[in-house]
Amino acid sequence: MMHMTFYWSNNLTLFINSWTTNSWFSYFLTLTIIFLFSIFSQFMEDHRLRLRLLTSSTTAAVAIDKAPLLYSNFFSGGGSGARFVGSVLFGINSGINYLLMLAVMSFNGGVFVAIVVGLAVGYWLFRCSDDEQIMLLDDGCACC
Repeated sequence: MMHMTFYWSNNLTLFINSWTTNSWFSYFLTLTIIFLFSIFSQFMEDHRLRLRLLTSSTTAAVAIDKAPLLYSNFFSGGGSGARFVGSVLFGINSGINYLLMLAVMSFNGGVFVAIVVGLAVGYWLFRCSDDEQIMLLDDGCACC
């Protein structure tokens, strides 16, 4: 039966019936995986925004000098290749965010805390920098 209010227990079924925790070790392992997945969500969002900034203008490319994997001739032209890669990154990031939303909908308090703390740590690690131009990009999607 699905809980309709927050509960604090190590008995959790997450996403599929085979992902069930019955011990504190498996519960802690699940919370750790969710925590790392939340951090990865912010990492992917940072890379997507950096790619968008690099392809949007040539002056913005000077602001990001520490992104050697994202800056090459293929991405700097702003052509269809960069748009395709940006679309793929957006799709992956949206999928990750929707999975995190579904995990919160399990109404387990530990899962909720692990996701919120993971998103905050990921934001602090990857998106909280001196590059304010990256944060000023207009993004109409509420889930990202």
